[in-house]
Amino acid sequence: MNLEDQELILGAQDYSLLTDLYQLTMAACYTGEGLFARPASFELFVRQLPKGFGYLIAMGLAQALEYLEKFHFSESQLEALQTTGIFAEAPEQFWSLLAEGRFTGDVWAVPEGTAIFASEPLLRVDAPLWQAQIVETYLLNTINYQTLVATRAARMRDVAGPEARLLEFGTRRAFSPQGAIWAARAAIAAGLDSTSNVLAALKLGRKPSGTMAHALVMAIAAIEGSEQDAFSAFYRYFPNAALLIDTYDTIAAAERLVQREKAGEIDVCGVRLDSGDLVTLSQKVRSLLPNATIFASGDLDEYEIARLKQEGACIDGYGLGTRLVTGKPVNGVYKLVEIDGIATMKQTINKATYPGRKQIYRQIVEGKLIKDRLALASEVPLESEQPLLQVVMKQGQRIQPPEPLNEIQQRTAASVATLSTSTRQLHDPTSLPVQISDTLHQLTQATQQRQG
Repeated sequence: MNLEDQELILGAQDYSLLTDLYQLTMAACYTGEGLFARPASFELFVRQLPKGFGYLIAMGLAQALEYLEKFHFSESQLEALQTTGIFAEAPEQFWSLLAEGRFTGDVWAVPEGTAIFASEPLLRVDAPLWQAQIVETYLLNTINYQTLVATRAARMRDVAGPEARLLEFGTRRAFSPQGAIWAARAAIAAGLDSTSNVLAALKLGRKPSGTMAHALVMAIAAIEGSEQDAFSAFYRYFPNAALLIDTYDTIAAAERLVQREKAGEIDVCGVRLDSGDLVTLSQKVRSLLPNATIFASGDLDEYEIARLKQEGACIDGYGLGTRLVTGKPVNGVYKLVEIDGIATMKQTINKATYPGRKQIYRQIVEGKLIKDRLALASEVPLESEQPLLQVVMKQGQRIQPPEPLNEIQQRTAASVATLSTSTRQLHDPTSLPVQISDTLHQLTQATQQRQG
């Protein structure tokens, strides 16, 4: 393995090393202390929802399971680790453990597209201690980020309504090329129609969507004489695409297109507005081009979509980028809750956790979410409760193939529809209070006393 590889390109073969150093140092310590094979349970959850969010949409499980199935250290990776000198005092068994090891544990998770709240596990890993520890970083990376994007996408769809066409335009603002692909997947799974990311679309079995750029208008206009020449050139090859009409004067461009339609020179399918007063411009463009689909873009989010609709904008679809794929992070954490059958918990002020392996029991009555009860996994559901955490991996092997995006998208829409208006609202939402079972409460008190 080249330690001076400057390309920094990530491949599946790199996944095992895509971890924080302390995961490996702890695994070495577990090995030296004879703890590495002890059965352990870790749960991934958020302590608090991001400010302004009433719920989260769980996402990223498919990539998490793919990672766990492929978990493996190659000979060159181990040599690279040894070259660092950090592990000079590590026991020899640590190296053989990594060389021969695979993920052999079980995973329980809520289905992707499920609305989730603070303190509720999105997933639980039951595995030998060293394995459950090392996989923490990657699991948090994919689930935190995809859950963020999925939640924003679900909120945007909820505000825009089912008829609006929502396009994911976030690749150039996503935090990395890998993040861009994950963002496209999460956005579509949570309710958006398509993505402009060609690689992501093709990997996901979708057709990419997009319009045109200001550069095309400026280049052709400069050489051939006018903005309308650029429109003609673009329609020559892409007759069903939307024209970007705000490079110079939006209304003037629309008025010229009307004249050309009357003359039979062009048939405008759609236009895109990327700047200016989108309410006024869209209303004027609608009056001029009543049959054209109007798209809007330009740092839009669920709050801006709500404002545009409230003020009477005539917009049929939205291109969503920066504010979809960036923003307030989902601060998911991954904590040990049980080791060798012994419940554990963190007791630090403001960061305390609940001990023991848990289950979420959800009660939905007449299509509306009434309550969530956080209980121990050993507890049985009460009347009309349904468990959310499902076993998705046994002994390192997925139980079912990855779900189609359409199914996850439908689950997202159905899950959001069960939430109250106060939980779905954009301003000062009220999150669902999660009830703690009596048994879990008793275990929490007993564990606190035992740990001192």
